[in-house]
Amino acid sequence: MEPASSIERVRVSIGSAAIMGLVRIKMDAEPTTAYLMTYREGKCDANCSFCPQARGSRSRADLLSRVTWPTFPLRSVVFGIERGFLRGSIRRACVEALNYPGVLQDVIAIVEAIRSRVKVPISISCQPLDRKGLEELVKVGVDRVSIPLDAVTKDLFEKVKGSLAGGPYSWEAHLFALREAVKAFGRGRVTTHLIVGLGETERDVLKAIQWCTDLGVNPGLFAFTPIPGTALEAHPQPPLESYRRVQVARYLIINEMIRFEDVGFDSHGRVISFNVSREGLIGVIRTGNPFLTSGCPSCNRPYYNERPGGPLYNYPRPLTKEEVEEAEVQVLRSLDQRPY
Repeated sequence: MEPASSIERVRVSIGSAAIMGLVRIKMDAEPTTAYLMTYREGKCDANCSFCPQARGSRSRADLLSRVTWPTFPLRSVVFGIERGFLRGSIRRACVEALNYPGVLQDVIAIVEAIRSRVKVPISISCQPLDRKGLEELVKVGVDRVSIPLDAVTKDLFEKVKGSLAGGPYSWEAHLFALREAVKAFGRGRVTTHLIVGLGETERDVLKAIQWCTDLGVNPGLFAFTPIPGTALEAHPQPPLESYRRVQVARYLIINEMIRFEDVGFDSHGRVISFNVSREGLIGVIRTGNPFLTSGCPSCNRPYYNERPGGPLYNYPRPLTKEEVEEAEVQVLRSLDQRPY
């Protein structure tokens, strides 16, 4: 019996599968996006040091970050998305594309299958595509595309997903692809992923966030998560207070309240001032919005970077009063604007 083709089967994050009615698990935060991943026998042709799907990874093939992605028939998944969208529990579908020959056609087939049943907004997260490939995605009804930079500097990029990692990617090609994506999809409809904690400084992250914002690309923040079997399995997660400062700065930058050039840094590249009033900064923090999962609209990625017991780097739902107060202390106590 021949194996099922990648178009007939698709991986689904375990939380998304539960929302679709494909599995039954206990959840305290439900995903609002249906997260899918292209299916193939074997792993990705890329070799990103942080990724369980990397060609050289010893991790399980059904993992992406710390989330399990079981395989289901595409037909069942499409019906599940339709049911979830009609009842309001699924607000977007996102297809994560591995890197292998023919993946673009597999992505298009998945999008067309979804579009044949339901008009849910669809995002694609993929490797750099040329202009023709990007325009094909637009033509079949994709409304947003993400091309993950992951690393925020060229040196780190080459080390964790480029030539030094044995990967097919280059920094320059990714930057070019993001520019092409903005031309194809328009400003505000392109996303990238920035992983905090790979060895960069806070200054490096905020400089990348400003570059993305100026280009019209939405930078979604991820906290590095060590996964057994990956090349970076022994690398630590970033300090939570550092991540909180970056989250606040991202929020201020993308909402044009400050620019990168306004931020004060110490000699280690750590944020020491946002150059906004104490009252204004506290007001932003107390909304809780900077600490929510960032990315495409309706993307909340529950527990992608963390265990349910915490600490939570990205919140998949509105923060409680106590969580906001904790975040306020975490941000302010290391700045020159102190809460005491």
